[in-house]
Amino acid sequence: MKKTPHALTRLFTLLLASLTLLSISVAAAGTAGSSSDPLVTLSYLNEKFLPELMTRVDEKLAARTDTASKELRAQVDADIKRLEEKYGSQTSNEGASAGTADSFVVVTMTNGQVLYGAIGCEVMLRVGTASVVSPSSPGLIDSTGGTTLDNGAGLTKNHLYMMTISDRGVKATAATTKLLVRGTYEVR
Repeated sequence: MKKTPHALTRLFTLLLASLTLLSISVAAAGTAGSSSDPLVTLSYLNEKFLPELMTRVDEKLAARTDTASKELRAQVDADIKRLEEKYGSQTSNEGASAGTADSFVVVTMTNGQVLYGAIGCEVMLRVGTASVVSPSSPGLIDSTGGTTLDNGAGLTKNHLYMMTISDRGVKATAATTKLLVRGTYEVR
């Protein structure tokens, strides 16, 4: 049988294509998924994927925390408003027997009760009448008037008094006496 040049060209092309496909298949089968050619490299995971994932998680967490914080604040504000409507807006220590206040608090006393303050305690008479309780002179310093009050002297409403020595106090002489107090005190 005599081979024509056209048939030889076809045979040569077919053989070349088969060898190419076989080479590609062997090369792909030998390295795909191996440690030398992984589908996803560890450096990609560590340097790109994980930081992006953590950023997304942080953003979602911050958004949820912010939303939860706002909802909680709204609930607390609603509860405070409801309690103020029910009990009145009392930011005081009424009926308390002792305390320490960084800002002024209202202390309500009845006739005969005595409020003893620590050194530096400040008192202002707002309602009723009261007198100084002091074993020695000076009793209280009247910061408003620039004077001192001794044992038994009456307090003037809206004057600020300071206790500069221990065992000084204010005795309620009315059925209801309200004082503004700042500092450490005890009611007996």
